[in-house]
Amino acid sequence: MTGSAPALTVGIEEEYLLVDPASRDLAADPPDALLATCQERLSGRVSPEFMRCQIEVGTPVCASMAEARQELAHLRRTVIEIAGSHGLAPIAASTHPFATWRPQKTTERERYEQLEHDIGTPVRRLLICALHVHVGIDDPDLRIDLMNQVRYFLPHLLALSTSSPYWQGEDTNLMSYRLAVFNEMPRTGIPEDYVSYGEYQQHLSALIETGVIEDGTKIWWDIRPSARFPTLEMRICDVCTRLEDSLTIVALYVSLIRMLWRLKRNNVTWRRYKTILINENRWRAMRYGCNGGLIDFGRRELVGYGDLLEEILGLVAEDAEALGCTREVARARDILAGGTSAHNQRRVFGEALAAGATRPAALRSVVDWLIDNTARDL
Repeated sequence: MTGSAPALTVGIEEEYLLVDPASRDLAADPPDALLATCQERLSGRVSPEFMRCQIEVGTPVCASMAEARQELAHLRRTVIEIAGSHGLAPIAASTHPFATWRPQKTTERERYEQLEHDIGTPVRRLLICALHVHVGIDDPDLRIDLMNQVRYFLPHLLALSTSSPYWQGEDTNLMSYRLAVFNEMPRTGIPEDYVSYGEYQQHLSALIETGVIEDGTKIWWDIRPSARFPTLEMRICDVCTRLEDSLTIVALYVSLIRMLWRLKRNNVTWRRYKTILINENRWRAMRYGCNGGLIDFGRRELVGYGDLLEEILGLVAEDAEALGCTREVARARDILAGGTSAHNQRRVFGEALAAGATRPAALRSVVDWLIDNTARDL
């Protein structure tokens, strides 16, 4: 394989929950002016989500991590400012510590109404937020080939991003309960291995021609060829509470993509493992995050996450340098040392209980931590 590297441009989407800083509960019916002002100030970069208590931001196409940092920080700052003017605050967490889904109001859009009709309760329970990362790859067959290979690393990325340990006031014992909720939806999870973009298109066409879905936007895999852009969209990760954590996940993902392309250029392919094996690590990342280790299928043993992370950092060192994101990638060690959002939410809850707080008050303390840390690093 010859030729220059693919563009590897980056686009980042983050979903936030809107909360009332007084009650710490979700804002089930935020004022229309909040979203309208965000859309006016951030034209084309903010949109509603299925539930009115959610808001989604998306950067433009970024040519570098430095540009991505600037754009994402601007989006967070602006949403925080506008929400604050309406007495609300966004939190970057994949689940709310104690809110329930039944009282939430849905956004009145034809697409969302159709989803509710088609899927029912699973979509009404979708009180979750995520981080999505697009990497630009113009060649569709290369897009599929790199998707096949990078699937192996998706659980490793999830483990660094976890922010959803609580659901409706209970500790789920999972680090990412968001994926447990999302798994109730159709067409989710790790995709199969595809021979070519043509084979993927054949399978997609079968669903479209039978009227099951309208287009590829209804494919909600953990990673997918975007139906709207010439990108490979990674969707497995929880939304990160801290901006710096998000940027580390983005940098690791694009560096992994470049590393796999570089191997392919040298006629080397990352070993492709069956979906059943990758799913086992996916479950371990959901359940334990970076605490319980993941399976190294080459060695056929459980390996501590810290050791696996060092291997990954070694694999992508050349690529992170080429992409100008060595600092962001190296910061993965800081996440491991200081804990993900899920670790810190549990820490804050435990400290509040130890100080004499009731469970409801301790959960409110977790929301306070999420409000503060969503605005950190800006």
